[in-house]
Amino acid sequence: MKTTEKKIKEFDTVKFFRAIKEEISNDIKGMTFEQLKEYLDKTKVKPKTP
Repeated sequence: MKTTEKKIKEFDTVKFFRAIKEEISNDIKGMTFEQLKEYLDKTKVKPKTP
């Protein structure tokens, strides 16, 4: 008979990304289109230069 062991997750991807989405949603709530564009430019991930 096969026994199953419950693995403990060290990192929960769904929980992590849900938290990020909620944070962004709270940050942009009530922004105008121009403010949203500025927010996106400010928080954009910049490529690393060698």
